Amino acid sequence: MGAAEHSNRQTRNCAATPENIAAAATALRAGQLVAFPTETVYGLGADATNGAAVAGIYQAKGRPSFNPLIAHVADAEAAFQEGVFSDAAKRLANTFWPGPLTLVVPLNPHSKISDLARAGLDSIGLRVPSHPVAHALLKAVARPIAAPSANRSGHVSPTTASHVAEDLATRIDMILDGGACDVGVESTILSCLDDTPRILRPGGISRAQIEAVLGHALPEEDGQTPGEAIVAPGMLASHYAPKAKLRLNARDLRPRETGLDFGMSFGGMAARDLSPTGDLAEAAANLFTFLRAMDSEGHATIAIAPIPQDGLGEAINDRLSRAAAPR
Repeated sequence: MGAAEHSNRQTRNCAATPENIAAAATALRAGQLVAFPTETVYGLGADATNGAAVAGIYQAKGRPSFNPLIAHVADAEAAFQEGVFSDAAKRLANTFWPGPLTLVVPLNPHSKISDLARAGLDSIGLRVPSHPVAHALLKAVARPIAAPSANRSGHVSPTTASHVAEDLATRIDMILDGGACDVGVESTILSCLDDTPRILRPGGISRAQIEAVLGHALPEEDGQTPGEAIVAPGMLASHYAPKAKLRLNARDLRPRETGLDFGMSFGGMAARDLSPTGDLAEAAANLFTFLRAMDSEGHATIAIAPIPQDGLGEAINDRLSRAAAPR
């Protein structure tokens, strides 16, 4: 689905009744976009296991690049199926979930969360929201839901259904109106990727609360370390980069190159095509999976066909330029 189609949807604004929650779950399983309340802010939900659905989030938000998205699940047991939790991470999960804490953990090898939702990383941010509507929806969907804040990128985060409609009406399929959010600020994001948990983004759970559970102080320096791979929304850094050299905007294939095509630009000579029909949403859904697969094949250089700069093409080109940067 192209950007133009995406901006002409009939957005249904529905009270969060049991019937409408069931309808929203059906819509999510079908790859549609549903905004729903959490205790922090309204989230823009898509099936996190469906790369094409996740691409729709970026289209709707106008998100400038493919940052990793938080995956929301119904309970801690569901989270443990998607990530690898240390003892400390499990203590935090059992203490603060459901609630406004996102834990960034190594990816479980059996996870079904799409590469695009993770921005190609081997880690995942997971959260169990406490809002009753969010909980009922996640239980009904029975799969992880990627859900950044339900607003256009750069705009103020929404705490009511009317805020969502102001930003995203005609761009998403459904808004579940569950009233105003209680917390009103995003979740705390805590990295649990090594032996030293640290706060990546302050939020609804305080440093003191986390330290009380861990039994020791957290590092004072929060946020992203310069040069570190991005692991959570709102962080500044480079993304996963392949070992192969990338040649961007390639018009042909040179000797000893493999090709990553778009719209059959290479005339069927490329190893893979992000979208033979030139669909940017399909290309976004395939991007990280194809890059990883081609990199694992040991190619020295991957020639990448030109990608249009409009719509999702801007984000795809942003990701490719980062992957091609000297390192």
